[in-house]
Amino acid sequence: MTTTRREEAAFLRDTRTSYDAIADDYAEMFRAEPEGKPLTLAMLTAFAQTVAQDGGGPVVEFGSGPGRVTAYLHGLGTDVRGVDLSPAMVALARRTYPELRFDEGSMTELGGFADGSLRGVVAWYSLIHLPPAEVPGVLAEFHRVLAPGGHLALAFQVGEDISRHTEAFGHALSLDFHRMRPDRVAEQLREAGFEPTATMVREAAPDEKTPQAHVLARKPEQT
Repeated sequence: MTTTRREEAAFLRDTRTSYDAIADDYAEMFRAEPEGKPLTLAMLTAFAQTVAQDGGGPVVEFGSGPGRVTAYLHGLGTDVRGVDLSPAMVALARRTYPELRFDEGSMTELGGFADGSLRGVVAWYSLIHLPPAEVPGVLAEFHRVLAPGGHLALAFQVGEDISRHTEAFGHALSLDFHRMRPDRVAEQLREAGFEPTATMVREAAPDEKTPQAHVLARKPEQT
């Protein structure tokens, strides 16, 4: 069942408002990432190197938050910018990394991106804030904006439940984390026209509650 416009507006509004409230505390809590997770770095590095080997070009991280992943990819030579739903997160990322570009926006509204205009898309722990019914449409839009041969990188918490947060850092929230199964994500990627190229599932770190999945996929070259 497809979510209605009213429901879509609610989850976007709740996600934006929640991250606006906790932006500074969130950035401080996760200040050691992604550098503190070697396996995460390995997958991000593989993504960056694969994009470069295929000729490079523009990459966008959707759900860039405080900008650490965008900055890490930039440090590897990737032509990357960040897009985030939360104005507070965008402002924080701009202050922290003034040499990089960060814009407000939603992965559910990619009309500003032309067909085939990107060589890479990153959604690092951002699909998890979408109701499951919204995921196929977003993956289809990622496929549309990627050039043939372009690459996609995803990260998410493994599971089938919803982790609902109503408070963090002393702030009231309404923030859902939809855990995902790697096999189902691979199926959805194929349905959207992607070729999954690598999946890594690692056990939960001491500061995590569930295993974590990192997935790389490719839009096939057109013949």
